[in-house]
Order: sequence, then structure tokens, then C-alpha cells
Amino acid sequence: MSRPPPQQPRGVPPTKAMWAPLRRRLFRALWIAQLVANTGTWMQTVGAQWLMGDLGGDALDIALVQTATALPIFLLVVPAGALGDILDRRRLLLVSQVLTFAGAAALAVLTAADAVTRPLLLTLTGLMAVGQAFAVPTFQAIQPELVSLDEIPQAALLNGANGNVARAIGPALGGALISVAGPEATFALNALSFLGVMLVLYVWKRPPDHRPLGAEHIRDAIRAGARYVRSAPEFAAVLWCSVMFTFCASGMWALLPALARGPLGLGAGGYGVLLAGVGAGAVAGAFALPVARGRMGPNTVVAGSTICYALAMAVISTVEAVPVVIAALVAAGLAWIAVLSTLNAAAQLLLPEWARARSLAYYQLVFMGGQAVGALVWGLVAESLSLRAAFLVPAAVLILSTPIGVLRVPLPTARFDMRQVRHYPEPPSDMEHNRGPLLVVVEWHVDPANAEAFLQVMQQIGRARRRTGATMWSLFEDMEEPTLYVETFTIQTAHEHLRQHVERGTARDQELDLQALRLVMEGTYPEVRHLIWAYAPTPGQEAKEPELRSIVSLLRPR
Repeated sequence: MSRPPPQQPRGVPPTKAMWAPLRRRLFRALWIAQLVANTGTWMQTVGAQWLMGDLGGDALDIALVQTATALPIFLLVVPAGALGDILDRRRLLLVSQVLTFAGAAALAVLTAADAVTRPLLLTLTGLMAVGQAFAVPTFQAIQPELVSLDEIPQAALLNGANGNVARAIGPALGGALISVAGPEATFALNALSFLGVMLVLYVWKRPPDHRPLGAEHIRDAIRAGARYVRSAPEFAAVLWCSVMFTFCASGMWALLPALARGPLGLGAGGYGVLLAGVGAGAVAGAFALPVARGRMGPNTVVAGSTICYALAMAVISTVEAVPVVIAALVAAGLAWIAVLSTLNAAAQLLLPEWARARSLAYYQLVFMGGQAVGALVWGLVAESLSLRAAFLVPAAVLILSTPIGVLRVPLPTARFDMRQVRHYPEPPSDMEHNRGPLLVVVEWHVDPANAEAFLQVMQQIGRARRRTGATMWSLFEDMEEPTLYVETFTIQTAHEHLRQHVERGTARDQELDLQALRLVMEGTYPEVRHLIWAYAPTPGQEAKEPELRSIVSLLRPR
């Protein structure tokens, strides 16, 4: 299932390494097509927010445009991520782009016909977000298929710069188009911008996925993704940093149109210039960040950039001089891409192939959920207190929470080997059995001198078992024989346990097993037993028993 491209030579200067992924033809074509699509999306955002104001919407209504953009992704991204792991990713991306194109085209036609109301604008914006929900985790999941693992941080940075170059170009174009041809022009061009992405995906000759055990049911895939995220503390640290930052940072994005219309007294073109300032800062950050990463760790980059973003928000809310506001927005854009690209690269490098899309769905869940909820919360703060308070309060929260986050939930700095490793040979292609649950019992004989080290390794092995499918895991010490430790874990079905061995093992997990094996008593080897719950007969059980015995025989250690 894994398709590692050629490795990038080490020792490449940061400024050159940043552009390395663009040497890959497919990555380059998709990056350019996405730049056009992202530009159209930002034109659409300016058009939708400005149209909401023209329709009589207040600050809360304008903030709800961002909520309509983020909330469908928040609700659908988890099943969409599961589909990204069990279906062909290229076809899923094509379907998502067609859906988004249809929503943008419908909004353009209805706006031109002067038939759009505030609820309809939010509904069609949400429809396009449905298409994005099915695309976002899968677009991130295919990155290791387009570039080498060493190029993932640079690819994440380039993808972040892509969106922010579009943020620099799109709002300015959107503002100019609104003043000349109305919001419907931004919606029409946004619809056309998706054609390039659809063309690149259509001509991509992606190799078919190799699934010896067949595709998972979407329900089982969602459960497996949830188990993986719950049992991956390093990935959980990335999620925590993402939700804290996006919840507070969303206030600026949601209320910048109200700030432009109100205290700054700007029109659509001026609002586009403000957003262009954010995009320009993000582009500058794309050049500066590789150097910063080479000198500082991810925690320092994220903490410093978060404080920079908070200070920029404070300046924006208290100063009415447009040049000063633009300068603060440039700093905010630089900080925005520094935080998000660092978190995105960390998330991708922590995940194995089999769980990448469904786990990245949780990354997008907290990211878009933080934006959706944050936009609503800070919109309500603006309504009940003041627009200035809606900028200052989240800025203060960011500054106060950053030291706590870095100390208590630091980002991982070690690089884990997440390559797929198969512990057992592939089973026959027609083998299926869903009887369960299955109890696995492993007896370890450990010298008392190695007991403490063994217990520490087994804690990590327990997380690995749960990441790959175990629903319960325990380790017991025999009271009468102190050298004996009994490990037990349950799996939903025997077939699911087979997936642990054939599809979900990683080199990192294998190394943990080897560490435990080095600590057992000389001349001993762990004894493994597989027990099926006796009170769970299935239809046709008698016919399935030979097959069950074949499954269990495959699970025996060799």
C-alpha cells in the first residue's frame, strides 16, 4: 500500500530544500491547480462576506459565513477521512471537486438572478464546504505519495504558502470584481477554478491499492481511526495545539470584514488589501520558516509564532491607521503559516499509511471546529461587548495559554519510522470471518532484574496494540511466579486481528516488540494463545470453522 518516492538528499540548504517538492511533476501540477482553486475560493469568501453585508447582515451574520464554511467540514470530515483510507483516493477527490464546483456555480447563477437571501447564501456556502470535507483529509493523505518523507515538511510549507499566496491574490481580485461586476463574478470564477484540479486528478495514473483483506466497512474504519487517535499521545499533542490556536485565531478571520466596514471605513477593495497583507506575510513566512526550523525546534517555532499572532491581533483592534493595521496583518500572516505548517507536517509524519486519512480527519476536525466555534463565540462577543473586545480577548488567551501548552503538551521532536511492516504472510484472498470478540493471551517470562524496563516498554506496546485494533489491553504479573507476566488484549473479530498483522504493523511497532523480546529470560519465547468468545455463534458457523482454524494458524508466531 505504501509508495515511497525517491529520497531527498540530506544536507540541502533550507532555501533550496523548500522548493524540492516542486521538482516532482505530479506535485507541481497539483500545486499549481490548487493555487488557482484556492485563489477562486478566497475570491468567493470575499464575495460571500460582502454580499452578506449588502443583504443587511450584521457582524454576527458576517461571522456566520465562516461558520457555514467550517461547520460542514467539522461534521463530515471524520467519515470522509475513513472513506479516504478505504476507497480509491483519486476518485474520492474527483467526486469532492465536482460537488464543490456545482455549489459555486449554483451560487453564481442565483446571485446573478438576484434570488439570494441570507439563509440561502449560508446554505450554498455550506454545500461547497461539504465537498471540501471529503477533499481535505485525502489531499493531505496523498502527500507521501507525491513526495519523499524527507520532503514532507517542505511540502506542508509549500501547501500552506499556496493557500496564503491565494489569500494575497484572491481578496484583491475579489474586491476589484465586486466593485466592477458584483459578487456573482467572484462566485463564477470560483466555480471555473476547480476545473484545473479535476483535470490533474483525472489524468493521474495512481496505482491501485493493495488490500489483501479487502476494504473495511466505513463503520469499522471510523472506529479504527478513533482508536488510533486515542492511543497516539504524540498525535494528540498536535491536535491540542491546533484546537487552542485556531479557536482564538479565528476571531481575526471572522471579524476582519466588520473591522474594515466599521472603524477603518474601507470598501470592498480596501478589505481585499487587508487580506492581501495577511497573504503577503504568509508568503514571507514561507521563505523564513525553513531557516527558523533549522535553528529552533517545533515547540519554539509554534510558541513564538502564536505570541506574534496575538500581538498582531491586539494592534489591529486598537489602531485605526490603515498602514499600521496592514503591517500587523503581515506579521499575523507570517505567524499563521508558521504555526499551521509546523503542525501539519508533524501530523503527517506521525501517521502510518493505513490510518493517515482517517487520523488527519481528526486534525481537520479540531482545526475547522476551532474555526467554526471560534467564529461564533467571537461574533457573540462583538455583539454583546464590542468589536475591540472580540480581538483583545482571544489575543490575551493565546498569550496566557502558550507557556502552559509548551510545558504540559509539547510537540514531539523525535522522528518515528512509520513504514508498513508485515508480521505474517498474506492470507488467501477469499478468507473472511467476523466471529468475535477475540482474546489474545501472551505469556512473557522476564528476569526480575529487567522487570522495570520491561514494564516501561510494555506500556508503549499496549498503546501500539490499541492503535492497530485492540479494544482492551492489560498486563498482569503472576503472584506465585514473579518471572511470569501475562499480557491480554481483545479485538472485535478474528479478521480485525489479522489486519493488525498484515496491514497495520509499522517499523516503530516492530522495534517495540524487539525491545521487549530482548528483556525476556534467556531460552524463553512469549507463548501466544487466541481465544474466541464461546457465546457468539454466527450463521453458518459449522461451515466457517475450518476457515477460523486457518485464521488462527496464520496468527501463530513463527
